[in-house]
Amino acid sequence: MTAEEPYLVQPAAGVYAYVQPDGGWCLNNAGFVSDGGQTLLIDTAATERRALALRDAVVAAGVPLPRTVVNTHHHGDHTYGNAVFAPEALILGHDNARTEQIAAGHQLEMIWPATDFGAIEITAPDLTYSDRMTFHLGETEVRVIHPGVAHTTGDSIVFLPRRRVVFTGDLVFAGGTPFLAMGSLAGSLRALELLRSLDAETVVPGHGPLTDPSAYESTGRYLRYVAELAREGRAKGLTPLEVARGADLGEFAAWRESERLVANLHRAYAELAGEPEGAPLNILAVLQDMTVMNGGTPILCHA
Repeated sequence: MTAEEPYLVQPAAGVYAYVQPDGGWCLNNAGFVSDGGQTLLIDTAATERRALALRDAVVAAGVPLPRTVVNTHHHGDHTYGNAVFAPEALILGHDNARTEQIAAGHQLEMIWPATDFGAIEITAPDLTYSDRMTFHLGETEVRVIHPGVAHTTGDSIVFLPRRRVVFTGDLVFAGGTPFLAMGSLAGSLRALELLRSLDAETVVPGHGPLTDPSAYESTGRYLRYVAELAREGRAKGLTPLEVARGADLGEFAAWRESERLVANLHRAYAELAGEPEGAPLNILAVLQDMTVMNGGTPILCHA
């Protein structure tokens, strides 16, 4: 358990962001939108206990439990709690998010066997879409948009145009390092352009505190930094790990999970080699390199 408890922020009428400090590995954000008659939930949580706490937070806000859950992507920290809300709630995700979640299965338990995830029943989306969908909760319009391959191949952005609030999923980590191992560097840059075009005022990131569109600029600078490191390192015949160990992180040094740099370089190298965006990497090798970058200590799940 982290020292800080999850908390709710209400950036607009009927819109709630559920923030889990400090936003590190497995400490994701969720959120919900309600008109008082029906509720839509955005993402769940990594453990049964945390998903039940999220459920309690919805009830404490005085709104109905959700009839719909939108998963911003398949990773377990955003989807493992789906079963806490199903079958009363319909689970929605991108076509690829369903495929990826089923393929990943209990991957987090395998990566972090010491973490108490509780009784996790993998509950993939019942309803999938390919490009975009729109929900109407009373007067509130909720647009669900697929940005293409970015953090994963099955990402969803949840945008409330009248409220000028966007839930980015893991396209944005506020104060944390982006993670491209299952997605695309080029695609992530395109996703930032899409996010800019929405002109939201409040940005609810996948991890970290609420922010604003300036997060797109800092994320973009980091992604271009990774791309340049990869071009230079590959030209010199260096491995992603060698490049990462010699890199000066500069303005990004204070971001959480700096070890993700090596994972992102693996993705950048694959794209430079002509691999399709989102093509599977050797995740075991990526995890091993991140362990080296983490001083030889395996990365920790903080849930």
